Amino acid sequence: MNQSQDQCLHRIVITNREQVALEGVVHVDSFDDQEVILETELGMMAIRGEDLHIKQLSLDEGKLSIEGMVKAVDYLEGGIASVGKGRSKGLFSRIFG
Repeated sequence: MNQSQDQCLHRIVITNREQVALEGVVHVDSFDDQEVILETELGMMAIRGEDLHIKQLSLDEGKLSIEGMVKAVDYLEGGIASVGKGRSKGLFSRIFG
């Protein structure tokens, strides 16, 4: 199955609740050792857990790799149509805005 460049690619693979590999990442909004909030091509996502660490981030390729104990993965408020509309401000915007 071939995908045209106009189609979005969004994939998440969780291995043993300890490793997360994501494709289709547009922006990482905030992160700490308990939560990573990010924007994917299909909407906002929250990954929650313990001792979370970003191991790899390439926004050019849309890839993110996280290690730690994953407890929950949540999609936040809709998909493509709602990205950018009413989205929460980024970490730096909240601090300096």
